[in-house]
Amino acid sequence: MNENIKNKLEYDRLIEHLKTYATSSLGKMLIDTLSPSPYIKVVQKRLDETKEAISLLANTIPLQGVGNIQNIIEQVEKGIVLDCSNLVQISDFLYGVRKVINFFADKEAYTPILASYSKSLTALKNIEDDINQSITKGRVDINASKELKRIRRHIDIEQSKIEEKLQKFITINKKYLESTIITKRQDRFTIQVKAAYKNQVTGTQIDKSNKGNTIFIEPQIIQKHTSALISLKAEEELEEYKILAMLTEIVNSKLQEIKLNVEVIAEYDLIFAKGKYAIAIDAAMPKINVDGYTKIIAGKHPLLEGNVIPLDLEIGDTYSALAITGPNAGGKTVVLKTVGLLTIMTQLGLFIPAKDNSHIAIYSKIFVDIGDNQSLENSLSTFSSHIKNLATIIKQADKQTLVLLDELGSGTDPNEGAALAIAILEELYKKQTTIIVTTHYGEIKNYSKSHPDFNTAKMEFNEETLEPLYKLVIGKSGKSNALYISQKMGVPNHVIERAAGYIKDKNYNFEKIERKVKKIEIEYTTVEFQKGDKVLLLDKNIEGIVYQGQDKERNVAVFIEDNGEIIKEYDKRIKLIVAADKLYPDGYDIDSLFVDFKIRKQERDIARGSKKALKKIQKEIKNQKS
Repeated sequence: MNENIKNKLEYDRLIEHLKTYATSSLGKMLIDTLSPSPYIKVVQKRLDETKEAISLLANTIPLQGVGNIQNIIEQVEKGIVLDCSNLVQISDFLYGVRKVINFFADKEAYTPILASYSKSLTALKNIEDDINQSITKGRVDINASKELKRIRRHIDIEQSKIEEKLQKFITINKKYLESTIITKRQDRFTIQVKAAYKNQVTGTQIDKSNKGNTIFIEPQIIQKHTSALISLKAEEELEEYKILAMLTEIVNSKLQEIKLNVEVIAEYDLIFAKGKYAIAIDAAMPKINVDGYTKIIAGKHPLLEGNVIPLDLEIGDTYSALAITGPNAGGKTVVLKTVGLLTIMTQLGLFIPAKDNSHIAIYSKIFVDIGDNQSLENSLSTFSSHIKNLATIIKQADKQTLVLLDELGSGTDPNEGAALAIAILEELYKKQTTIIVTTHYGEIKNYSKSHPDFNTAKMEFNEETLEPLYKLVIGKSGKSNALYISQKMGVPNHVIERAAGYIKDKNYNFEKIERKVKKIEIEYTTVEFQKGDKVLLLDKNIEGIVYQGQDKERNVAVFIEDNGEIIKEYDKRIKLIVAADKLYPDGYDIDSLFVDFKIRKQERDIARGSKKALKKIQKEIKNQKS
């Protein structure tokens, strides 16, 4: 199955849903490698496995806790000595294997396939026992060997002597100590001595605190015992390594049996995941065939949530090709995806969300052409990309092929598109493929009606509310929904009638209508601005006072009081608020407005310490002196 089909049918989402029902990473890894089988015997066996799993799920399946030990097996194969943790995982896995063997011991009568798999499992209780006797609470047990027992007894003796002598030492030297707590530094037992008294205590300085106030000293009276303890610890480590190496070798001696156990347990996890998934989606076991016959009874798309309208569809008995018509967003594409995904589910050995007595044909190839395949990398248009996909389908299709085509021939000239679509359908039909196609083209609908081995179907919609009903009706084709919907939405009847006539005979009306256009000249009036007018700068939404009226380019100089700046603006972008003659009394000196503004601005600039303002004043004073 190529990536295009996986993407269009959302195959990866189906696999991810299935994986949530596996109990171990073993099963999940196997699900990732699963692929639809084109062989009817393999598919039937897969379905029978799922059926048996469902019958057993009322019991507690002993797969919980059976972990993935694949990485541990790889370590053994590389000659690495396993640590305690890994050996315990091996023991737990082997215990799980024994539980599975015991579980299927009396179930061969009604689950013959699954029970037969348990015969491939090997119980290795002797390895379990060896590991469990040698490792307890995550470390090598003291009774794992006589030598280890001897070493650990001497370790306990030396540690007791050290603790006893340190307690006496603390009692005698208490006045020199920072604390009476015994601490280990660099694997040495030390006493915390005040820095001022470090020479009063006999021993070796091992460490000191960050500030240097505390010196960590190993008293001389325990150094002999500490050295003996270090030596014993080394012996202990070596003996533990020997024991772990011996246990690893025992595991290695039965590695092939363990690897086969891993494969069988993974297979069980996969099969029971399929059973759990079937129960979760209320699925049924379909009947299968290689004759191209599919009959879906109340089927649902497994990935759609909510109130999904069940699908009833039949193909492959009296006709081998089906053309589906209907409104946009009416569910035609969902029908294609549902048929494709239910077929793939069956070939994976999954039950399908449909009623009993549904039939699914098994195919060696499934091709889909759904949705927008536009390729930006190859600079292909949507239509070109569809055609490229269709060319591949035509070359590879045969009688064991299911082809699902969405809106065949769309994306180009309708006449050419319809003609090309019919030619493609003819070619696929000659190859005896099973075809389901959705279309808006009346030509394809009429062709399907006339062809003895084609059938039509329509997606229903509510003629009153114009809402899609997502229900497929086989043997019928939809009316011209575009005209019907247009009429319901208020398009005049004579327009609908004219459109219906154009559909039949293409006798378009080319009568030219003479148009009289009356030209209207619009005169624009502009305010002549005067000094002192209060105005609004429209672009900036700022008020100001006209400093100078229009120049030759019709720009107006406007004084902005907030910042003391004079800016020029085109007169069409200025709105008069109050004219100067209405703002000021007769004989008022309008120039004084701008002088006052400048003085006030200069005062504000000086007050805030503006260097520019100070330089300007200094320049004026210099000019006056000169």
